[in-house]
Amino acid sequence: MTEELKITLGQSASESYFNQDRLFKYVNQFSFPRLAGTSGEEKAVQLTYDTFKEIGFIEDQIIRRSFKFSDFYSTTLMKLIMTLNLIFNLILLLFLYIHVSLTIILIFLMAIVVYLIIKGLKHPEIPGFWGEYFGDSITATNVIAKIPASNMPENEAGNLIISAHLDSKSQSIKTFWRVILYKIWLYSGLFLGGIFVLYFIIIFGKLPISFNITTFGAWISVGLISFSNLFLLFLNTHNKSPGALDNASGMAIVFELSSYFIKHPLKRFNMWFCQFSAEELGTMGSRVFVNDFEHHFAKGRIFQFNFDMISCACHKFNRIEYFRSYGLVIRKKSAPLLSNYLLHAAKNEKIIVKGLHLSTGAHTDTVPFHLRNYNAIDITTGAASLYTHTVKDTPEKVDCNILFNTCRLLRETISMIDIDYKILCENQEIECEMK
Repeated sequence: MTEELKITLGQSASESYFNQDRLFKYVNQFSFPRLAGTSGEEKAVQLTYDTFKEIGFIEDQIIRRSFKFSDFYSTTLMKLIMTLNLIFNLILLLFLYIHVSLTIILIFLMAIVVYLIIKGLKHPEIPGFWGEYFGDSITATNVIAKIPASNMPENEAGNLIISAHLDSKSQSIKTFWRVILYKIWLYSGLFLGGIFVLYFIIIFGKLPISFNITTFGAWISVGLISFSNLFLLFLNTHNKSPGALDNASGMAIVFELSSYFIKHPLKRFNMWFCQFSAEELGTMGSRVFVNDFEHHFAKGRIFQFNFDMISCACHKFNRIEYFRSYGLVIRKKSAPLLSNYLLHAAKNEKIIVKGLHLSTGAHTDTVPFHLRNYNAIDITTGAASLYTHTVKDTPEKVDCNILFNTCRLLRETISMIDIDYKILCENQEIECEMK
C-alpha cells in the first residue's frame, strides 16, 4: 500500500511514516553500556554515524565532533560539595555552643572556597584550575546531522535542534532515590535556615521563647542533612547500565524524526539532529555544541526539543511528559512558548501529554540552551527514573508506542513552528493560549 493511499484512508503523514518496529530496532541496537570516554561510547558513536548514513545523510551532512573535558564537575565535585556541606553543618552547631566570631571566620573561609568552585562552574566544559588538577581528562564525541531549510538561505533561516544523548551510566544509587535524597538535603537546609532566623529573632527581639526550640530544630535539620550527605558521598558512577530508557529511547526518536525530515525538510528552519555525548558527565556534549555553533544562532530564531528517558512500559504513568515548571515556592515555567506549541499539537493529534513540575529543575542537555536564553524544552517520562542508571534499564522497559506517538507529536509541533516563522522569527513573539 502506498503512503498516499494510507493517508486517504484516514492516517496522517506522521502515522503512515513512523514505524514502531524501526524505533525498537534503534533502542535495541544502542542498549549496551556506553559511558563517555569508554570503548562502549566509541562503539555508540560509530554506530550513530552509520545509522545516520543508512537513513540517507551524506558525509557532508554529518559532523563528528570530538572534545576533551574533565570529570571533576560530574564526579569529584559532588563529593566535595557534600563534604563542605557536612563541615558547614558542624560550623553551624559551633555557632550554638562555642563562639560566634570563630564561626564567622570559618564560614568566611568556606565561602571563599565555594566562590571559587561556582566560578569554575560557569563553563565546566573548560577544565580550568579545578578540572585540571582535581579531575581526569576524558575524550568524547558528538554526532550531528544537519538538514538546511528548503526555502531560505541557511544564514537567514531559523534553527531547530532535535537532540538526545548517546552516552549512558550506572550509579550506586538509582535516579529515583537520588532525587529523594536531594530533596531531603534541600528542604532540611531551608528548615535549618529558618531555625537560625528564629534564633536571631529570639535574641534581638528579647522574646520569652526557650532556646530549646532552636537547638532541637538545628539538631534535627543537621541530622537529616548529614544523613543525605553521607549517602550522596558514596554515589559512584559505573559503566554497567544498558541505557535503554536513558537514553536509547531518546536516540531512537531523533533517528526516526530525521528519517522523516530528510525527505520533508522545513521551509524556513535548518534542522540539527544531535546525538550528544557526555550528558551523564555534566552535559558536556551540548555545552560544546552551543559553544561551537552559537554564531549560527540568534535569539528568537532557535528552538530545541530534547528527548531524555521516554516511556516506561511497566509503570501506570507510562506516558509522554515534559518539564513544565520548576521552583520551590514560586513556580517558574520552563519553556512556555514551546509548551504551548506542544499542547496545541497534542490536541490536534489527539495525544495525551502531561506537564511535570520539578523543585529545582533538571540537569539535561537543555541547560546550555537555557543559559543563553534560547527556547528549549525537555520531553521525558518521569516514571523511567525508577530504572535509569541501573542494570535494569533494559529494552523491554521501553514502550515503542509511546515513542511512535512522540514522533507524531513532534512532527506536528515542528510543522506548526515552521508555519509561524514570520511571527516567531521576525516579530519574535507569539501568543498560544490553551483553553
